[in-house]
Amino acid sequence: MKIHEYQAKELFAQYDIPINEGKVCYTVDEVIETYKSYNMLTVVKAQVHVGGRGKAGGVKLANTLEKATTAANNILGMDIKGHKVEKVLVAKAADIEKEYYVGYINDRNTKSAILMVSKEGGVDIEQVAAETPEKIFRYAIDPAMGMPDYLAREIAFKLFDDIKHVRQAAVIFQKLYKLYVEKDATLAEINPMILTPDEKVLAIDAKMTFDDNALYRHPEIEELREADENEKIELFAKSKGFSFVKLDGDIGCMVNGAGLAMATMDMIKLYGGEPANFLDIGGSSNPQKVVDAMNLLLEDKNVKVVMINIFGGITRCDDVARGLITAMEQIKTDIPVVVRLTGTNDKEGQAILRGTDFHAVETMSEAAQKAIELTQS
Repeated sequence: MKIHEYQAKELFAQYDIPINEGKVCYTVDEVIETYKSYNMLTVVKAQVHVGGRGKAGGVKLANTLEKATTAANNILGMDIKGHKVEKVLVAKAADIEKEYYVGYINDRNTKSAILMVSKEGGVDIEQVAAETPEKIFRYAIDPAMGMPDYLAREIAFKLFDDIKHVRQAAVIFQKLYKLYVEKDATLAEINPMILTPDEKVLAIDAKMTFDDNALYRHPEIEELREADENEKIELFAKSKGFSFVKLDGDIGCMVNGAGLAMATMDMIKLYGGEPANFLDIGGSSNPQKVVDAMNLLLEDKNVKVVMINIFGGITRCDDVARGLITAMEQIKTDIPVVVRLTGTNDKEGQAILRGTDFHAVETMSEAAQKAIELTQS
């Protein structure tokens, strides 16, 4: 789950991570009032769940009331990569001597958080990683040890030479790690962390994402969710007991079991097709789940064919077949549906589908090839 910069900064403040003061504004009038209260150089920043705000014109400096008003008028309502800007952060601008990158991410290989730091702050870290990877320093943080003083200072020396700056940065590393762990984050990023001319180290930008599976422990974080259309679909699927991820293809997939769902997408790709989603309906034999899954798949306007791949263990193939027929009676769609049923009660399931409009096949490879063929007809 993503949150906005201003929300991440509020969390930073709770953990005493030094930030530049700012206020979220929803209207031009609020921006004007905030600028008047600061009466200094400010930065007006679009608050959307997407990167590249500056390049899109969503970040503007304002040293007069007129410029602040113009920035608010231009940014509020603008579209940034398909996201409409409905609010902005108006923050006190900080003098910048040097910019740095600091970020914690999860790493499956080391089973720990990785702290990445770089002197190349203020730009896309992906660009730095691709073009000059030697400028990024990575440290796996032992979860049993955390971020002790000596390690925080050792890492800070990669960015600073002056011990006054090292000490400030080390404290930020420790507090950011504490926030990262206690809130079950999957990303905690400061880009840039800056050094000011008066030798203060500040976080003037903040980005955080959180583990959806841990949100039950953090209702205060869950309340910050602002789901986009894809996330709303995934949340709806979760409420129905599905695991669902939208993709960009045209073959809708309904499968029982995550491993089989991955294999199904691989099979479609193998024969030159493009899956429209990952959808695991789980191990239930409830026909209503099939109805709900079909409705979910057919809401995607890109879907030209639905491919259903069921291996009956706990899930009974005859229940799936009955659910499919019920679903198609309710939905009334012209989209072709390819069905492969094998396992528990597969013969009964195949008999139920015989004589219907479903394209029944016996193997997964046949199903994938038939689905691709139907997308082209």
